Amino acid sequence: MISVCTLAGGRAGHLHNIVLGLDAQLVPPDELVIAVMQDEPYVLPETRFPVRQLMIGGGGIPLAAARNAAARAAEGETLIFLDVDCIPDPAFVGDYARLLGEMDAVLMGEVLYLPAGATDTGIDIDRFARIGVKHSERAGPPVEATGACSDYRCFWSLNFAMRRATFLALGGFDERYVGYGGEDTDFGRMVVEAGIPIHWCRGARVYHQHHTHHMPPVHHVDSVIANAARFRDKWGHFTMEHWLRAFTLMGLVRLEKGEHVRLRDVNEADLALTRQQADQPYASTATVLALLEARMAAA
Repeated sequence: MISVCTLAGGRAGHLHNIVLGLDAQLVPPDELVIAVMQDEPYVLPETRFPVRQLMIGGGGIPLAAARNAAARAAEGETLIFLDVDCIPDPAFVGDYARLLGEMDAVLMGEVLYLPAGATDTGIDIDRFARIGVKHSERAGPPVEATGACSDYRCFWSLNFAMRRATFLALGGFDERYVGYGGEDTDFGRMVVEAGIPIHWCRGARVYHQHHTHHMPPVHHVDSVIANAARFRDKWGHFTMEHWLRAFTLMGLVRLEKGEHVRLRDVNEADLALTRQQADQPYASTATVLALLEARMAAA
């Protein structure tokens, strides 16, 4: 049995497209479990499989807790985790099911980013495959069906799958991470410490729906600071260093006596610097950080 798990707050159009994409699968899932991070359930299209909405409620973005709730409520032996902004390719579920039947691992499928307006006329997978682009800061698909991921920091919950028994034995995501940032890297570290392999896989592709975003995520600077400290307390060093470096160069944050301290409020200039533009398929921390480093060098 195969369960697809997602979490959503707002973004009804994105979720609608996910449901349509799952209903068009060559190997359909046995269920879709949605952790709903708002006060009202969604109105969704009819599907060939049951859809369950777990009402987590509004107020914050409890990403770790929401993913855990969906996984624990799921009934499938195979768990596939999919972010709300990702439309699955028709082979998506079948690819993961086949690979997890062969290995007990954490698998991460392909992601292609769509430009603005790509979904305005509906779902057209052939067109998505032509116009979607790979993120420049992410590894491409391996040559073989799977390829080992040697750095746990590359784990990304946007599109991954694993056996439910393995997820539950691991304990799921650490729910002490609240808000945006850190929970994925922590989960990747727990996976590696438990001796569970992480693999990139060829296939299991999703198409990321365009939406304006900020990278580095200045709109979540407080939770990044707090969650980086939680990671340090647990593992002995900070994570999200590239974001924290950018915040430091922007004058938002300073390291004082081993703790990152917020210096000022985020302003429109910060948002303009980090905001994904309409002609960009994704936001890029590396691009912003390179600009900030160049400014520092020239100063």
